[in-house]
Amino acid sequence: MVDVGYTLSSEEHGPTELVEYARRAEAAGFDFVSISDHFHPWVTAQGESPFVWSTLGGVATATDRIEIGVGVTCPTIRIHPVNVAQAVATIDVMCGDRFTFGVGTGENLNEHVVGERWPEHEVRLELLEEAMDVMRSLWTGENTSHRGEHYTVENAKLFTAPEDQPTTIVSAFGPQTAEWAADHGDGLWCSGPRDAVVDAYEGAGGEGPRYTQLHGCYAESEDEAVETVTEIWPNGSLPGELGQELPSPRHFEQVASMVEPEAVAESATLTDPDPEPWIESFETAVDAGYDHVYFHQIGPDQAAFFEFFEDELAGELA
Repeated sequence: MVDVGYTLSSEEHGPTELVEYARRAEAAGFDFVSISDHFHPWVTAQGESPFVWSTLGGVATATDRIEIGVGVTCPTIRIHPVNVAQAVATIDVMCGDRFTFGVGTGENLNEHVVGERWPEHEVRLELLEEAMDVMRSLWTGENTSHRGEHYTVENAKLFTAPEDQPTTIVSAFGPQTAEWAADHGDGLWCSGPRDAVVDAYEGAGGEGPRYTQLHGCYAESEDEAVETVTEIWPNGSLPGELGQELPSPRHFEQVASMVEPEAVAESATLTDPDPEPWIESFETAVDAGYDHVYFHQIGPDQAAFFEFFEDELAGELA
C-alpha cells in the first residue's frame, strides 16, 4: 500500500492559501499533505515563508481525514528544541493520530538568521541527535532538565503533551545519513526516487515509513511549465550541497541565473502535461522502495493540478 501526497509549499503560498489547499487536497482524495518549514524562500520569486506552526493550526482544524506531515523541520539552531517540542506537541494533540514530524539538519538559508555559526554536516547531526533526545523527553509530559554539549533545559514540562511519542522521520539525501536515520528516527524522508538511500536505510535496519517528494509543474503546455519552473523553482536544478550551504535568496538567485530552460526540461522535474511521465515517476519511486510519495506542483496554478490529479492521476495511482 502506497500513500499519495500533496506538497503545501510554504515558499510559494501564504498561510491562508495553504490551509485552503490542504482542504482541497483532502477533497481530491490525497492520503496526506506535507508542508515545508522555511524562514526564507529559496528565491524572491517564490515570495512567501509563513511560520509553519501557525499554518498547521489552520490545517488541523480545516481538515478531518487527511494525514499531515512537516517535511522537514530543523530543530537545532533557528529555534531551540524546547520550543519546537512544544509546537509539535500542540499540533499532535490537534491532529490526533494524523500527524508526522519530519526532521533534518537544515539549510544555512534558514538557520543563519539568528547569527549562529553554520557548522559542518557532522556537527549538525550531533545537534539533531541531542535535539531529538530533548524533544522526546519533553513529549513524555514529565519534568525535564538537560545539560548536554549543545543544549541546556531547566525544569521544563509540557502540560499540553501528546498521548504517544510523535512519529519522527529523518531526512536523508545520501546513504550515510540514511544509515543514521535508521538508528535515530522512525522513518526516512527524501526527495526524488533515490534507491541507494532506501537501500542504505534498510541495510542499517530501518523499518519505518519512507517518504519522497516528486517535483513538477502541470500546465497547458510543456513550454509554459518549463518557463514557470525556471522562474519560480530554479533551485531545483542546482547541483550538490548548494541547497544546504548558500545563505540567502540573493545568493540562490545569483547561482540560479545560470539555470537555462533547457536544463529544466532535461531534469527530473515533471513538466509534460501528459499524465504518463507523472505516473512513471511515481512508479519509479515506489519501485525504489518508498511507500509515501507526494507531488509538488510548482507555481501559482494549484487549481489546474488538482483537476489534473482527479481526472488523470488518482485512478492510476490507487
